[in-house]
Amino acid sequence: MANGIERPLDLLNQSKGKEVLVQLKGNQQFVGTLMAFDMHINVALDNAKEVVDGEVKKNIGLTFLRGDTIIYISPASTSSRIGSS
Repeated sequence: MANGIERPLDLLNQSKGKEVLVQLKGNQQFVGTLMAFDMHINVALDNAKEVVDGEVKKNIGLTFLRGDTIIYISPASTSSRIGSS
């Protein structure tokens, strides 16, 4: 497969230490550096920011997002267009 990704978690492994966009249920979005994840897709983000309508609304810092609230996680190549302040 492309970029050595054969399983879904391979993409997350390659994204550790990089910026990702996380879309949650309830139409919430967060951008941050993916620090860790587990088999339930619980994730730890550093330098996390809440994003509303493409703009950073709130700086949160180190945070944990529960896997059952996550709709998708997108690598930095997609999320880098969101303001990085």
